[in-house]
Amino acid sequence: MNHQALSSFIWSVADILRGDYKQSDYGKVILPFTVLRRLDCVLEATKTAVLAELEAKTKQGLNPDPFLVRKAGQSFYNTSPLDLAKLLGDHDHIRQNLYAYIQAFSPAARDIFERFDFYTQIERLAKAGLLYLVTEKFANIDLHPDQVDNTQMGLVFEELIRKFAEISNETAGEHFTPREVIRLMVNLLFIEDDDVLTPGNAVVRTIYDPTAGTGGMLSTAGEFLLEHNPQARLTMFGQELNDESYAICKADMLIKGQDVGNIVVGNTLSEDGHAHRKFDYMLSNPPFGVEWKKVEREVRKEAEEKGFDGRFGPGLPRVSDGSMLFLLHLISKMRPAVDGGSRFGIVLNGSPLFTGGAGSGESEIRRYVLENDLVEAIIGLPTDMFYNTGIATYVWILSNKKPALRKGKVQLIDASSFWQKMRKSLGSKRKEMSEQHIADVTRLFGEFVIADLVTLLDADGREVGRQILVDGELAPTAPAGGKLKRVPISRIFRNQDFGYTTVTVERPLRNENGDIVVGTKGKQKGKPQPDSSLRDTENVPLGEDIHAYFKREVLPHAPDSWIDEDKSKVGYEIPFNRHFYVFEPPRSLHVIDEELKAVSANIMKMLEGLAE
Repeated sequence: MNHQALSSFIWSVADILRGDYKQSDYGKVILPFTVLRRLDCVLEATKTAVLAELEAKTKQGLNPDPFLVRKAGQSFYNTSPLDLAKLLGDHDHIRQNLYAYIQAFSPAARDIFERFDFYTQIERLAKAGLLYLVTEKFANIDLHPDQVDNTQMGLVFEELIRKFAEISNETAGEHFTPREVIRLMVNLLFIEDDDVLTPGNAVVRTIYDPTAGTGGMLSTAGEFLLEHNPQARLTMFGQELNDESYAICKADMLIKGQDVGNIVVGNTLSEDGHAHRKFDYMLSNPPFGVEWKKVEREVRKEAEEKGFDGRFGPGLPRVSDGSMLFLLHLISKMRPAVDGGSRFGIVLNGSPLFTGGAGSGESEIRRYVLENDLVEAIIGLPTDMFYNTGIATYVWILSNKKPALRKGKVQLIDASSFWQKMRKSLGSKRKEMSEQHIADVTRLFGEFVIADLVTLLDADGREVGRQILVDGELAPTAPAGGKLKRVPISRIFRNQDFGYTTVTVERPLRNENGDIVVGTKGKQKGKPQPDSSLRDTENVPLGEDIHAYFKREVLPHAPDSWIDEDKSKVGYEIPFNRHFYVFEPPRSLHVIDEELKAVSANIMKMLEGLAE
């Protein structure tokens, strides 16, 4: 059974809840029961051994905890002789027994159900006479790891959350990121690290997600590394704001044998759960287009008091979008280059690329990451890739351990055409990246090349093939009667190519007679006074001499103008789409005219037929 079929089967519990629960409340029952059944199945094989060990160590007067963990073969255990199946044997005491069963979990696992506020739902189900029916339903669902592996289980959770988000009109994207996007990010994250990916290298690395959600990014990274190097170990860290998502993430980490103390709950921006820690790798899909007004006081206080010793020294974005705060947060978590350095990937919308002029918080953040040579690549994703938005999104890859070839440079990859249509839309998600698409983008990044995408069109203008053409390779031959369409998909720029100096151009104030007004006091004495109504600005590329630019572009049109040097500001923007724009000349008037004649003739013919 695939994850969608399994989640649909679990979802059928909603039939029992209908009437006693609002649709928006179904998740409060189904999600914790799914977690409970999963833990129940995971511990099934060692249940007898754990109970025997508990009895033995209790008689010896020893703390049984470390012994029970060893017997369970997991980082958690349950000391109750009950399980979900046995609970069904006592219909009249199902509520009390279910309470006792949950309380018998080790503390870390018990916290999961407290985060779900599960006890409230048990009481509510018991009062409605539904507790036995729901428990019976879940007891008959086989979620044993032999039947449903961790990857599939993670997808089941995500599918359930998506459904609950849809019916309650909430934002599913706050909880998880599409798996193909995560796979792409993980590929890009590890591709340059041969020591980690080489089989047999028993290396230990850390990975961190400050917006962990249900733990999908952390899980996918772990699966990737295990696939390529089973001897490597990835220690996972995360923080999540939403209690339900945190509970699911924690349950997933428990089953994977991770230290669940590394997964903390709370707002990452206002209460850093991993203060003073640095990490080897990081991944994040923060909320974008979301206000950070709730944490504004704490963030501004840290920025003012700590400056560059804190997380937000480079600058603060406008309150309406806090996504760049997470970018700064991740930068602060980078392991120093002398200690091995870090690399991280973050999903952002288009706004951080260009919002804000020179001197603004956004521009200063871009200035910081570019002047410190932290940006390796920015990849433009297809639209309609996420469950809650159809807007353009971008993956930023940042590192303080760039290979020599990449130093001082940024690679832009336009992967907006790398998609296939989904068989069934999920919310706003209508497109997905195939394994081949992910492989193509990974190769472009890994080889650090300039490349074009060549589309082969037949005589009727239909696409008959595609080919990625690396700079220097010969283009394929066009089909008979057809043509080639060539567009850039990978470009390499110097960091300074994105910088500019905003200069203020002044023109003199004139009196009613047209004479220039000059200052009479202080430093302005004898100098022409500026006319604020004629004031203008010019953005001069960093690589160009300002005065040469002024002489060429401004003075011919305003010979009496001058630059106010005191007002000059350096800014940075990354006009991503501009670098991939290809001008397509419009069709000639003759061609358009001939098409109109053909259409008109066809209409006349149809009218004649009707007249008959």
